[in-house]
Amino acid sequence: MSRTFDHLVAEAESVSVAGWDFSWLDGRATEERPSWGYQRSMGERLAVATAALDVQTGGGEVLAGVPKLPPLAVATESWPPNVAKATRLLHPLGVVVVADEDEPPLPFGGDAFDLVVSRHPVTVWWDEIARVLRPGGTYFSQQVGPASVFELVEFFLGPQPEEVRRARHPDDARRDAESAGLEVVDLRAESLRTEFHDIGAVVYFLRKVIWLVPGFTVAQYRDRLRELHDRIEAEGPFVARTTRFLVEARKPG
Repeated sequence: MSRTFDHLVAEAESVSVAGWDFSWLDGRATEERPSWGYQRSMGERLAVATAALDVQTGGGEVLAGVPKLPPLAVATESWPPNVAKATRLLHPLGVVVVADEDEPPLPFGGDAFDLVVSRHPVTVWWDEIARVLRPGGTYFSQQVGPASVFELVEFFLGPQPEEVRRARHPDDARRDAESAGLEVVDLRAESLRTEFHDIGAVVYFLRKVIWLVPGFTVAQYRDRLRELHDRIEAEGPFVARTTRFLVEARKPG
């Protein structure tokens, strides 16, 4: 027997959304993964680095999952619950976690790292990335692309203007990286199928990824949530397209 709308919503409202672990969605939502395997590829680069920085580490889950860390590894994070979670997870692995506001400048000297990584950064300060990289160093990042999950965004917010839909375009990343003096050596993008199997998954997702529907609360969107619940019950999973791109850039030297 399917669970009621009220039960699903209450359950999703009550669970913690700290960190960047989406395992609560197992069996409730699915997201196709990019073909390049970011964590594996990041791990290969970390294994041969001497000093590495993970910018906007979230709860540290991705960094903690690599097989081998460099002799010097540092992670930054701005959200206090994530700073606490990343500290608990990464300190036993020898990673220093630095609370940082995600505003320039990065709290490090120039030419400090031969590898900078970042998974799904909210903002990329390209001049700062270039400054803290050593000559010959690499920036390696998987980022959210344009109009990602906008089927869901526009269900709640209505049609978005073209400039909003185009934001976070990989062509802009190339331009900004090159403007900062970096050489882009790899840039790839993919559109990936995402399915939400119940309304609880939608509530949890929007509570966790707070920039999709800014200020999202169940109380404010309860009527639309019920409408979406009825649609899922009648038609099956709600399908959206997630966009991701991979960028690798090198500092000349």
